[in-house]
Amino acid sequence: MKNDENLSSDDKAFSTAVETAPLNDHNVNTQEVLKPPITETGVIGWLKSNLFNSPLNTLVTFFILFCFYKIIPPFVKWAFIDSVWFGPASGCQAGEGACWAYIPSNIRFVVFGLYPAQEQWRALIAMFIMVGTVVYSRKRERWNTSLIYVWGFGTLLVAILLKGGLLGLAPVESSKWGGLVLTLLLSVVGMTAAYPFGIVLALARRSNMPAIRTMAVVYIEMIRGVPLISLLFMSAVMFPLFLPEGVTINKIFRAQTAIILFTAAYIAEVVRGGLQAMPKGQYEAAESMGLNYWQMMRLVILPQALKIVIPPTVGVLISAFKDTSLVAIIALYDLLRTCQSTLSDPKWMGFSNEAYIFIAGIYFIFCYAMASYSRRLEDELSAGQSH
Repeated sequence: MKNDENLSSDDKAFSTAVETAPLNDHNVNTQEVLKPPITETGVIGWLKSNLFNSPLNTLVTFFILFCFYKIIPPFVKWAFIDSVWFGPASGCQAGEGACWAYIPSNIRFVVFGLYPAQEQWRALIAMFIMVGTVVYSRKRERWNTSLIYVWGFGTLLVAILLKGGLLGLAPVESSKWGGLVLTLLLSVVGMTAAYPFGIVLALARRSNMPAIRTMAVVYIEMIRGVPLISLLFMSAVMFPLFLPEGVTINKIFRAQTAIILFTAAYIAEVVRGGLQAMPKGQYEAAESMGLNYWQMMRLVILPQALKIVIPPTVGVLISAFKDTSLVAIIALYDLLRTCQSTLSDPKWMGFSNEAYIFIAGIYFIFCYAMASYSRRLEDELSAGQSH
């Protein structure tokens, strides 16, 4: 074989031209043809690499498909094909499908409970105010002092609408409040009040003053050491025994207080974890800028600590929202209790599946909305940061 020294000038020129020549159409077409096989890309490739990449995974995949085959078609037939969507309960007795007619027949009682029918428009407006206030508070640019006034005015307006006795509204006893309205009232007010209270408890537990730290530790550990149901029983049964004769406190207010105290203790521990995760240099940097303790916490430490613990905090708040169903044991007609009451009617007794699926759907919508917002908020606060 010739080396470079033995090549003639013409041979060198031809070799250089071949090396520097651009790809012709034939070469480009050859490269386009040489693509990965279809069994390695797209949906087929994903199925092969994730579901059928080993004999065990293949066996498990076929087993799951078999379970789907046995469960999904009968469920679709029961829930959609043979189901009854409207009409009286007697129309469901003869059928074999789901009786979704339960929902339109009982929707008013499930949503409003024992609230007087002619005044239910007030409860509906109050419910929209609570949800609207939460939606309004989503954007971070609205997190300022004015938001406190919005929440205060909204809470006062909800109380006036539900209670009545002012502005020409007929008074309605709190014992008649119930359904979805009561569930939203307990959860929205409870979570809104428990969050700042939990932050204060977390700061108190990390305080350098022994007395404050001890009181915070005792409170948090005592509350977290008992179930919420025991606090509700104490608020409904035992607490009135310590009141002076002739003095009574609204049962809803007592239940609301128990929910706030219980939720705040769990939020305090979550926030304390975020404070412990903060590097010591952040505290030193804030002190070097001449900030006092409250300025340091408000401007430097807490914004970072609260961002860190967004996922567990939302988990606590979602649990608090679902735990409002426990007030049914102290004879409050929340969303779950109203559903159970409708099922005690003989004509609806055989349709508990439909009722509980409907209630579960309502809980899922609110819980999923909270989880989705927390993920979006976490992404917004983490934007521009390197991981």
